Amino acid sequence: MKVSNRILTGIFIVSGLLHLISPSAFEWLMPPWLPQHILLIYVSGVFELACAFGFLLKQRWAGWLSTLLLLAVWPANIWFAINVSSSNEFWVIFAAWLRLPLQLPLMYFAWKSSRRLSA
Repeated sequence: MKVSNRILTGIFIVSGLLHLISPSAFEWLMPPWLPQHILLIYVSGVFELACAFGFLLKQRWAGWLSTLLLLAVWPANIWFAINVSSSNEFWVIFAAWLRLPLQLPLMYFAWKSSRRLSA
């Protein structure tokens, strides 16, 4: 398994478990226009774990699903970065804006892995 796939797998396992174990910890990151925040947090956690297991099993769909999942949550991450910019918490602002460009290589590696993994 390539290093990029290991990184994606680790990120999705940790994040997916955290979404399922403590969904309320993610609720403040949710844009107000999205309905049923807790349900969406659970769903995203399940999808993250599915992606991780797909990578572990070297399934091509894991790369595609991961790319789509990262793309789907990106608008919420953009909203959060803009919304938190008025905060006095430097590290929260820094982390919110840092994760936006970091999500691009994650999407790239996920997409690229769909071409490497077996069908």
